[in-house]
Amino acid sequence: MQTTSSKTRARTLQPLSDTPRRAGILKQLRSRPTVRGAGLALLALIVLVLAAPWFAPQNPYNLADLNLLDGRLAPFSQSMDGARYLLGTDDQGRDMLSAILYGLRVSLLVGLASVVIATAIGSLVGLLAAYAGGLVDMLLMRLVDFVLGFPSILVALVLLAIMGRGVDKVILAIVLVQWAHYARIMRSRALQERHKEYVEAAASLGYPAWRVMLFHLLPNCLGPVLVFATVQVAHAIVLEATLSFLGVGVPVTRPSLGLLIANGFQYLLSGDYWISLFPGLALLALILVINIVGDRLRNALDPKK
Repeated sequence: MQTTSSKTRARTLQPLSDTPRRAGILKQLRSRPTVRGAGLALLALIVLVLAAPWFAPQNPYNLADLNLLDGRLAPFSQSMDGARYLLGTDDQGRDMLSAILYGLRVSLLVGLASVVIATAIGSLVGLLAAYAGGLVDMLLMRLVDFVLGFPSILVALVLLAIMGRGVDKVILAIVLVQWAHYARIMRSRALQERHKEYVEAAASLGYPAWRVMLFHLLPNCLGPVLVFATVQVAHAIVLEATLSFLGVGVPVTRPSLGLLIANGFQYLLSGDYWISLFPGLALLALILVINIVGDRLRNALDPKK
């Protein structure tokens, strides 16, 4: 009898690809040409970033490939060895097209890694606060309020001034200033789900608290957190670019888009606009497509719509 009942329950479950909710979300995402274009542009940027060693004419991290005599060449100029630079070169003789492709890789790495880690930490803290309640909830939320009480850029600047420059240190600094946002959103959502029947049924069956939180409560609270995380990828990239522009972000040996913009800032008034302009346009395009996809994803997952 128990086997028959389990088979019946298994047959009532729909595959993920056939659920009406998934079909509605996909329909919402495909309903506007701007979303499709932004999605394709984001996919193209990711492909270019992953295949940068094959698309880039030069390895901008290899100092042996750089020639100071080719420094500050205008777009479409030809170098002394016959190579043509489509986007020009910077003051170090670095091909700007290659530098932008590798800079996109660093910026995306920092943005995605910091958001994934901050989402995991913040979600666990918010879930624990909502499920435990009482003193635990009060202490965790006061810690969240303390973190959110300081400007993100100021805290990140102080942390990097103490830890030093480096991609891993930038990721750590962004995680420390962003996890509290995810904790607040997760707690708000988990409080709505905390006293529903499926949570109380799992607790009444004798499941441990960690299992109820991770396997029953967490999957029903991830929607708003994941949508917020999509938008925060762009915010993390902008924060990293700001820190690198101020000189406390990634090292000069692994320049990101923010550091490339900073390198050409001093040459804007001398007419060498391309050193800062093209990395700035690449950063703008990356932020724009991520925000469009994230905003449309938020609308698609909104239950009221």
